[in-house]
Amino acid sequence: MENNPNSSRTDRKLIERNRRNQMKALYSQLNSLVPHHNSRESKSLPDQLDEAANYIKSLQTNLERMKERKDSLMRVEMSTNTTSRSSSGRKSPEIQIHEMGSSLVIGLTTGSNSQSIFNETIRILHEEGAEIVNASFSVVDDTVFHTIHLTVGESTPDYRAARISERLTKFVNDADA
Repeated sequence: MENNPNSSRTDRKLIERNRRNQMKALYSQLNSLVPHHNSRESKSLPDQLDEAANYIKSLQTNLERMKERKDSLMRVEMSTNTTSRSSSGRKSPEIQIHEMGSSLVIGLTTGSNSQSIFNETIRILHEEGAEIVNASFSVVDDTVFHTIHLTVGESTPDYRAARISERLTKFVNDADA
């Protein structure tokens, strides 16, 4: 065996080239997983890594927000189920409103003979310019659980959401009296 300095140098070059090719393949794989708004523009490697990191952070934020939303909806369901079991006779209407940015989720619980409360709620939402995305209901015994998903628009969503919340709460409280 001879100690050829050229041989070890070529080995190191080959190892380094393989390492760079492997890193390039990994960067490419990571970049392919990130949605791109403008795919015609080629970005530098640091920009691609920054974009991937930002995308992962936004996914984490969305995940946390969705977990909070799920928990709040589960609390609404639990509280409405508990309330419906403990009450007897005529069901008093109840409303819970959850704000999520420019969106609202409304949980309305009424008796099975109180369709007019739901209709009036929808009328108030239309008056306030809210866009109803989805409305559903389920019936358990003599209680109706309505869920309404809506958006309040981009212009001053906080003000509009607060106004809608105030009007609906007042309406339901007045209907209960």
